[in-house]
Amino acid sequence: MEINFIGYLLIGLLSGYMSGMFGIGGGSVRIPLLNLVGLPLLSAFGINLLVIPFSSFIGAISHKKNVNWKISPYIAIGGILGSIAGASMAGLIPNLALAIIFFIVSIITVMGIYFDRICPGLAQKIKPQKTIFAVGAFILNLLTGMRGGSGGSLFPPFLKMMRLNIHTAIATSLFVTIFTASAAVVIYWYRGDILFLPAMVVIVGSIIGVRIGSLISLKTKPKWLEIGLSIFVLLLALLVIYKAV
Repeated sequence: MEINFIGYLLIGLLSGYMSGMFGIGGGSVRIPLLNLVGLPLLSAFGINLLVIPFSSFIGAISHKKNVNWKISPYIAIGGILGSIAGASMAGLIPNLALAIIFFIVSIITVMGIYFDRICPGLAQKIKPQKTIFAVGAFILNLLTGMRGGSGGSLFPPFLKMMRLNIHTAIATSLFVTIFTASAAVVIYWYRGDILFLPAMVVIVGSIIGVRIGSLISLKTKPKWLEIGLSIFVLLLALLVIYKAV
């Protein structure tokens, strides 16, 4: 029990730190590590989703000055619907097919971080609309929801492509994932996939980690946040492919 307790706490600290630093949900770190320490995959999915509202809430408070409150409701609505659909479909799609889809979407979203530099003329023509935010959030949450996520790993690149600066993208992502994860948690809780004690330990670690990560993120130059987020998303996409194969 002691080894598992320490392991769950460390998993929470690491995933929480990455969440606060880059505005992601943290599931791409938590899920494989929870699975590695012996939890069934669906239990890892459920615990990850239960942790996110708590860690994202702390992160959103830390980043509150940068949250875009005008577009957040539309991202939340689209994301919640996508999360529910994705959570309901979890385990029904072959892992390899889902991994390939996720990898392709990850590449596209990373390109979105640098879209204004890759295609400056086209980037200037983009006029973000509420429906685009909602539809984009639905698609991203549908894909990540099928693997126990909340959309957080892909939200910041997507929002950056929609012409938000990186600090605003990170803050808005943290705020929105409070709701997208909460919607999916209900499904996992109803199915009995959430183990209470491991979840509580991971939550404690995540809350501490996200606070530390958020404070560092706020002091980090946008350029380094963009580079770090790009590398992180690509590494996670490759890890998903590797595990599926």
